[in-house]
Amino acid sequence: MLYRNPELIYWGLVCAFIWSVAYFKIFKKAQLVIPKRFIGKKRIWRRSFIFLIGIVGWIFLTISIMGPRKPLAGVENEIDVIDIFFIVDVSNSMQAIDFKPNRLEVAKAKIKQFMHDRKEDRIAIIVFAESAFTLLPLTTDFNLVIKMVDKIGEINLSSGTNIGDAIGLTAGRAGMSMAKNKIAILLTDGVNNVGSMTPIEAAEEARKQNLKIYTIGIGSDKNALLPQKNKATGVVTLIPLPGGSVDLKTLQEIAKITGGHHFYADDENNLKKIFSSIQNIEKSKIKTYGKIIYDEFYIKYLIMGVILMIMCELSRRWITREGA
Repeated sequence: MLYRNPELIYWGLVCAFIWSVAYFKIFKKAQLVIPKRFIGKKRIWRRSFIFLIGIVGWIFLTISIMGPRKPLAGVENEIDVIDIFFIVDVSNSMQAIDFKPNRLEVAKAKIKQFMHDRKEDRIAIIVFAESAFTLLPLTTDFNLVIKMVDKIGEINLSSGTNIGDAIGLTAGRAGMSMAKNKIAILLTDGVNNVGSMTPIEAAEEARKQNLKIYTIGIGSDKNALLPQKNKATGVVTLIPLPGGSVDLKTLQEIAKITGGHHFYADDENNLKKIFSSIQNIEKSKIKTYGKIIYDEFYIKYLIMGVILMIMCELSRRWITREGA
């Protein structure tokens, strides 16, 4: 048995002690002293028995104020939740300034806006360039998610665009998720050019894990400019973006294989509309254990304690004639 307030046992002991002192009138000066041979053994036994009833009553009262309880099964709660994996391209081309201030910063801002309406969901962030890296595992800590979104792009993952391995890493993490509804939002402006898995192979793995991928191609045109800093002079110049435009055909195929949708954002407003449309995704439910239900016993001990104390006080007045 557990107790809600076990520390209250000391108050119960103090009250029982004070009652015992009052019962035997230990500190009260006798006005008339009667020799013990005139009191009678029956009266002594009666007073002792009545005292025992009182002590047992105080024990029950003490247990009552301590809050005895027995834990039952936990309450099973169902929480609407969806696991969302952001797969964000952080390759050098995402610094292109056809979006203001650049593609990556706009993407980060829209992710934050998206997150303000998804505080109940679990979020993970995967970033990729030449290699893929889990920046944030699945979490419901909204403040942490916002903090980690700001750090997207701070880790140097070399040059290149490794879409395949990024999706493969996400599929692996999605396989460990309990949620029935799992989606990934892939944001990229490039063409897969490195990695051990092709984007199509990775999409097949994602499909096996019931991971739906929404692909978003970012970029206005093939003539977008990219800032480049001269290491020797520190002068920043604008150069045409190398490597061509985003591979929309492959992104469409990824979305088709996984049951998702493909989008293309050629400006900031279109990217905002794309995230708004994804807000309507169906939610799933996962089971969690919330509050524990207790069977409370304090009332039983309280009733027994009160009854015994009433019996004790009535016996003192009717049997031993104390206070009469």
